[in-house]
Amino acid sequence: MIRGVIFDLDGVLVKTDELHYASWKQVTEAEGIPFDRSVNERLRGISRLDSVRIILERAPRQYSDAEQAALAERKQAVFRSFLEHLTAADILPGAVELVSALRARGIRTAVGSSSKNTSFIVDKLGLRGYFDVVVDGNDVVRAKPDPEVFLLAAARLGLAPQECVVVEDAVAGVEAARRAGMAVFGIGSPETLPGVRFIAPDLAHVTVSDLLCAGQ
Repeated sequence: MIRGVIFDLDGVLVKTDELHYASWKQVTEAEGIPFDRSVNERLRGISRLDSVRIILERAPRQYSDAEQAALAERKQAVFRSFLEHLTAADILPGAVELVSALRARGIRTAVGSSSKNTSFIVDKLGLRGYFDVVVDGNDVVRAKPDPEVFLLAAARLGLAPQECVVVEDAVAGVEAARRAGMAVFGIGSPETLPGVRFIAPDLAHVTVSDLLCAGQ
């Protein structure tokens, strides 16, 4: 029986994907590193340092560990400057309505994201009250596809993994949910999330019943 739903943040609840792309684009252009949307797609759902390592596959020179960390911090600074301009318009369609419907049914809700900016975004957009638990990159050691973030969210909800459904839009997040022993509902398409049985283009096309069916 499903008693909890854990939502990824970026691309599921909030429209920040373009801000991530623009941030990395600004940093890579300054370094002369080729970067395009095909590379950006590979960064979905993973940590900043892991993202840096993927980006540097195209770099014209080698970067030390310290230089890699500095690139990650530069991206974070640019991204945080963009986040200051977030408004309610950046909450994705159907998000508030679906979470509210879940809570009305007595189903516990959580955010489980690898992003260290999660709490800032949730508070900036006034979403904190819609979730029983918010777990992000500041709470865990290992980023997705490791299941740590989802396992911690379930534990803080007081639920077993098999009592939870994860809503994800990234391959790394889907893998993390599966490793956690949780059901998965995908946001995207069969092309972007191959092998995910239950899927919708956005939360506006998802019902409480859909999520409960994914957990059966």
